[in-house]
Amino acid sequence: MANILLVANLNCDRIFNLNKPLKTGGRFHYQDGGLRLGGGGANTGIGLVWAGHQVTLVTEVGRDDVGDWLLAEASTQGINCSLIQRRPGATNEMLLMMTPDGERTIIRPERPIFELPIPPKWDTVDAFYINSSSEGAASWAKTAIEHCRVVAQLAKDERARPCHILLASLSDMQGRCTVPPWQFARSIAGDSLQYFIVTDGENGATLYSEKQQQRVAALPSRVVDTTGAGDAYAAGLINGLVKKLTIIESMQEASIWSSHAVACESSIPGKELKAYLTT
Repeated sequence: MANILLVANLNCDRIFNLNKPLKTGGRFHYQDGGLRLGGGGANTGIGLVWAGHQVTLVTEVGRDDVGDWLLAEASTQGINCSLIQRRPGATNEMLLMMTPDGERTIIRPERPIFELPIPPKWDTVDAFYINSSSEGAASWAKTAIEHCRVVAQLAKDERARPCHILLASLSDMQGRCTVPPWQFARSIAGDSLQYFIVTDGENGATLYSEKQQQRVAALPSRVVDTTGAGDAYAAGLINGLVKKLTIIESMQEASIWSSHAVACESSIPGKELKAYLTT
């Protein structure tokens, strides 16, 4: 078992199941899919809990009934929520527009700025994962790099992400990467970067390092809901790394986790991934 610290969001997802793909100027019918637990913290953390790890989540939620529900749901799933902060006011819902082919469009409110406190002591942490726009994440990562494995998702803006392994989707890169991928990644992650992984859905993922470029195929899967696929990939990768697999073996494990994630109707990992991890 590894101790894994996540700085990632915990969301209340409201689902709208649309009758056809989104199109500018179109009119759509929807069925209300209700509320469900989501966000990178839950989507990544729950699978790691199922894999037998101790997972602690750092984020913040509102001091309201929705915030209470999120904490209760995440705790029930086995995530350590002791470092989750409460802010005054409401916890805003994330709106997920789901189309019949399983693709989703996310509409979210502007988030209040979340400032991380003083970094923890890293000698008991095996892996640290960043998937949040919280202020202070880069400072935490800089203090963690000498003590544990640091994995980060490429931010939506140009902020620094000090880490050993930087993750991005191909869509995240569009319009942003005007230099070779490794050079781009080093400008974001700094000198400690060992690997840059760019995922491309059913087309697999590409691994970049200072000396190599290698493609790892995706596993064929029945796509029901793509929500959380990238988070599941990150979780599978982290699981492989803390189990001392090679980077390629870890990417192959990540592909398995992601394939199970897209095959279920949920934001968080579903029963197919749990069955894979517990049998």
